Amino acid sequence: MALATTVAFATPATAAKYRDTSVPMQTVNVNIDRYMGKWYEIARFPNWFENNCAGVTAEYTLQGDTFEVLNTCRQGTPDGPARSRKAEATPVGPGKVKVDFVQMIPGIGVGDYWVLYVAPDYSLAVVGEPSGSTGWVLSRTPQIRQSQLDTAYDVLRKNGYDTSKIQLVAQ
Repeated sequence: MALATTVAFATPATAAKYRDTSVPMQTVNVNIDRYMGKWYEIARFPNWFENNCAGVTAEYTLQGDTFEVLNTCRQGTPDGPARSRKAEATPVGPGKVKVDFVQMIPGIGVGDYWVLYVAPDYSLAVVGEPSGSTGWVLSRTPQIRQSQLDTAYDVLRKNGYDTSKIQLVAQ
């Protein structure tokens, strides 16, 4: 299982698509306890809800059968003003989670978060979303080696993503 970094609220008709949805997505089993904690957003596919975000982090905290997600974005630069948003995530299958950013109104602001890869030491994770409107490369550290980024991009391509559209995130 895993938690969401962010979730798209755009409708399927208006959200950009970054993956060939005819390619089946392959999730991985995740040790939930090892996945908890702070992750840095290394790269992402462009989306409206992270416009002008740098220094992005996601912190996951186990809450019984669900998880609390605290996403933090810094405006413009890694040391810019911070804004945060909490969500609740519920496991729905191996490597698959539903994330709800608007718990007050059931069904609105709910998104899929699928873990496509996690390094054996849990230092790197690749996550995606079945429609292909979002995807991220996450790390336990603010910077990663080029070989780690290459691994992440290979995972995204194998899952139908067009990595020419991904953006590195300033940390």
